[in-house]
Amino acid sequence: MRSIWNGAISFGLVSIPIKLVNATESHSISFRQIHTEDNGRIRYRKVCELEDREVSQAEIGKGYEDADGTIIPITDEDLAHLPIPTARTIEIVAFVPADRIDPLQMDAAYYLAATGAPAAKPYTLLREALKRSNKVAIAKYALRGRERLGMLRVVGDAIAMHGLLWPDEVRAPEGVAPDVDVTVRDKELDLADALMDTLGEVDLDDLHDEYREALGEVIAAKAAGEAPPELPEPAAGGKVLDLMAALESSVRAARESRGAEPGKEAEVRTLARSRTTPKETGGKKTTSAAAKKAAAKKTATPRKSTAAKQTLHRTTAKTTAKTTAKTTAKTTAKTTAKTAGKTAAAAKTTAKATAKKAGEKKTAAKKTAARKRSA
Repeated sequence: MRSIWNGAISFGLVSIPIKLVNATESHSISFRQIHTEDNGRIRYRKVCELEDREVSQAEIGKGYEDADGTIIPITDEDLAHLPIPTARTIEIVAFVPADRIDPLQMDAAYYLAATGAPAAKPYTLLREALKRSNKVAIAKYALRGRERLGMLRVVGDAIAMHGLLWPDEVRAPEGVAPDVDVTVRDKELDLADALMDTLGEVDLDDLHDEYREALGEVIAAKAAGEAPPELPEPAAGGKVLDLMAALESSVRAARESRGAEPGKEAEVRTLARSRTTPKETGGKKTTSAAAKKAAAKKTATPRKSTAAKQTLHRTTAKTTAKTTAKTTAKTTAKTTAKTAGKTAAAAKTTAKATAKKAGEKKTAAKKTAARKRSA
């Protein structure tokens, strides 16, 4: 991997030469701006406003615009000689537990690679010290024209650094939460907990960018002169205004997607909550000994694992299928026998009628012959 910064980690009096490399990469599909009439590329040219001409990258530098509009040029040499110790050094200032870091502060991620054989021993020392302490290192460093805050932690056999925002760069969540009084009932919390339990966990390695895949299909289809795939019709559903109905439907849908029986009701666990005083209705306590006993029983009973639940569902489904098959076979046999009996009776009736007609014809023939003889 190509390094983007060279320097050293300052660990007390220990200096560890390192290279900074990006730990992440983007797989997003990028677009170009085009002229819609002829698909011509739209490009931006860098023009000097004083000379009114396009300039090359080699002619472009940095400058700070003062309050009165004056431009103060700043060279790379000026930045390289900044009077701070972090200009070329990642200076560790503290070691803290990882849960002290607010995820809102997390920024870009980098790997710190040891530079040369002399750096191997101190690099490994810092890595093992971080492992044994179960802590992360807080450091200051300068990158791309500003001093930054970083967090060093162990990833595999490497040391990674996450850029952190300064605490004053994280905005307080003022005006974000609802500003109305809302009461959430215990049953609603129980259903929400059942939904979370039904959805279970997920292996993050199984997740992927479906939007990028669909976008790739569209690009491939248009490149081949074909019509791009159409968006599938969304599933029709009524608007659910009742929160309880929405939660129950969500639990049912989540269970069905994991192979559970569609008609089986979702298991709702009552959340164990500690209350200093029991709820009262009309001056009477609503907490009974039976309710406490039931809650204790639920708490003492371990949850079934997802795999066990799925096995139980499959077994129940097999039993139901066998019972249905037996019932269907019996019903079919009875219907077939009844139909056969009716067919046999009809055949017998037809045979009698045919025999009767044959007898009548025979009698008529005898009478005719007798008349002829008499004549």
